[in-house]
Amino acid sequence: MLGGAAAWPLAARAQQDRMRRIGVLMNRAEDDPEGQTRLAAFLQGLQEAGWAVGRNARIDIRWGVGDAGLFRAFASELIALAPDVILAAGTLSVAALQQTRSVPIVFAGVGDPVGAGFVDSLARPGGNVTGFMNSEYSFSGKWLELLKEIAPRVTRVGVLRDAGNPTGIASSAPSRRWPPRSKRR
Repeated sequence: MLGGAAAWPLAARAQQDRMRRIGVLMNRAEDDPEGQTRLAAFLQGLQEAGWAVGRNARIDIRWGVGDAGLFRAFASELIALAPDVILAAGTLSVAALQQTRSVPIVFAGVGDPVGAGFVDSLARPGGNVTGFMNSEYSFSGKWLELLKEIAPRVTRVGVLRDAGNPTGIASSAPSRRWPPRSKRR
């Protein structure tokens, strides 16, 4: 029993030093300067938290731009690697990763995670997905109010968005009336 107790610290140390696998699905081209800056910030944050690539973390990165099929293929590759967690940059990345319920997914740069069906609510995401939005989507109503102040004669506004990309569903739904009944003049 004493020998087992003496081994506990070694077992605990081995558990801490276990190589963690992190998948990253970026929504930019690999040579995109902003994508490289974001990845560098992520790696710096990992390092500040005590994670070092090659020592206790392995990072598998896939880069994609705007093609849902490409994102699905890269998502399948990353999931097959059985990572401990996947960082998903952007809405299309998260949408492609929805094929797994077993790998935790942390997203950044998603416009409307609730409207896209990635999370149940912002307060209680549920499931295996959580993360950070681009901005609060209720701002879209404020943008319309600001437009009305700047150009009071405007009575109609059109919104262009890619129906294949679930970003902005809540903020730019076609049934949304503007100006709101209480603000009409």
